[in-house]
Amino acid sequence: MELHRRKGRLLLPAICILAGIVLLTLGDGGGLLRTLVALGGIALGVVVLVGALRPFRFVVDADGLTVRRPGLRRTIRWPELAAVVLDQPAPRSGVPAAPRLLAVPATGTGIGPLDARHPLDERPAVELLDLAGIRESPGEIAATLARYAGERFLDARALRRAAFADPDFAVGLRGYRVDVVDALIRGGQEALASGDPTRRRTARAEIDQARRAGLPVDLRGYSTLQVDEALDALGAALADEPAEREPS
Repeated sequence: MELHRRKGRLLLPAICILAGIVLLTLGDGGGLLRTLVALGGIALGVVVLVGALRPFRFVVDADGLTVRRPGLRRTIRWPELAAVVLDQPAPRSGVPAAPRLLAVPATGTGIGPLDARHPLDERPAVELLDLAGIRESPGEIAATLARYAGERFLDARALRRAAFADPDFAVGLRGYRVDVVDALIRGGQEALASGDPTRRRTARAEIDQARRAGLPVDLRGYSTLQVDEALDALGAALADEPAEREPS
């Protein structure tokens, strides 16, 4: 399976450059501010355009992963990899982040800068690909990796959801701060998915401590009632023994 960039990646930088040129060529003496705005638009467009035109190739097949992108240009054979993980970072201000593909090198293997970590066991990893600009869906990529990588492949997104479903909180006035709640939910999900009793206890303690201290409130945040119910359920799921579970 070969991955492809989405179409339309050149449209936005082209618009920025064109708009900047139009502003510069207007002959009514718009002054310094318009010139700076025009030059800024052109510079931004050029930077994005250069990034979009960089060589790119990403192939998943029986031999391994063929990667051609800035900072990594090689074929990585399956024996060189201890794990391949399809992950999705925590939401940013309540907005879902794009999935990414991580690789944990096998012992004694060098692949690239270890700029990430395995989401469940914290092993150093390489971020191979950000899927934000990729045409193929995460589901298609996951199916292909499961076929060729076998037991090396882990879909961390699915594992988290299986451990504890992603809550769908309403956003309104005077709600709990989004980033704080997202971090607590993500930490609990990963602790559950890891199967590590110590991580489960730590995550539960963090939730309990945050609630005792009082979750911070924002002008616009998550529904306090929904968050309280979700954290009750997550705390119960993290309990080590049935006797420790909180009453429903």
